[in-house]
Amino acid sequence: MAVARLVAAAPFPVAASRVRAARPAASRAAPRLAFAPLAVRAAARCAVPARARVAADDDEAAVGGTGGEEEADVGEADTEAEAARLAVAARAARKQSERRTYLVAAVMSSLGITSMAAAAVYYRFAWQMEGGEIPVTEMVGTFALSVGAAVGMEFWARWAHRALWHASLWDMHESHHRPRDGPFELNDVFAIVNAVPAMSLLAYGFFNRGLVPGLCFGAGLGITLFGMAYMFVHDGLVHRRFPVGPIENVPYFRRVAAAHQIHHMDKFQGVPYGLFLGPKELKEVGGTEELEKEIKKRIKRKGTLDAIQ
Repeated sequence: MAVARLVAAAPFPVAASRVRAARPAASRAAPRLAFAPLAVRAAARCAVPARARVAADDDEAAVGGTGGEEEADVGEADTEAEAARLAVAARAARKQSERRTYLVAAVMSSLGITSMAAAAVYYRFAWQMEGGEIPVTEMVGTFALSVGAAVGMEFWARWAHRALWHASLWDMHESHHRPRDGPFELNDVFAIVNAVPAMSLLAYGFFNRGLVPGLCFGAGLGITLFGMAYMFVHDGLVHRRFPVGPIENVPYFRRVAAAHQIHHMDKFQGVPYGLFLGPKELKEVGGTEELEKEIKKRIKRKGTLDAIQ
């Protein structure tokens, strides 16, 4: 009975062995031996199908390519940032050089004109008093006309600015409304044009005696004083072509600078065209609120620059 049971059960193991034999030899797993060397175990672990290895290689290549592209992007961004930094530094150095050049020119011209005017005033009145009699009328007329000419130049500058510089002479004045390239601009010619009559009046009044020469001398002196004040406030304070020191902290000059800045914004059809009475012009056209906003902007900007420096 036991033999019959054994014979009856034999076909199943035999069939199973045939099924195992029918499998491809390549798909059989390597026999696992408890006492197999470490190299054999490592080889068994590394026995990855070819398709899986190709996929893994593709993934690694994709990751490597992405990393390379990211590194290239980072390198390009660093290069652009460095180029931008160098451009900003070069522009700042150029602006500093331009400011220094204009400052030297402004100081030299101011010292020269101031010393000449002071010497002319001293020697003219000393010359007038040589005879012992003081020409009171001539002296009063000279001082009165010097003040009147300085005040009158503000109204002349306002009219010329509107009727000439922004009209027939716009081709020259336009350089003042564009970004300046260099320490000077074509608009600076107007300063020389105004200096010619001032020097002519001073020369005539200096070399001649009498009431009329005295009045001419006073007029030339007033034009000169206005021109110097205009240069320091307009070129130095408003457009920062050279440092002006504590003038910027004076409330009145701060309002003048803000008003002229609004002129460059062209918000009220170019108003104000004057300089020292610019805030008054803005008030007449309803620009007081805009003026206060610009003053606050200038104060904030100055605080930021002081903090950086």
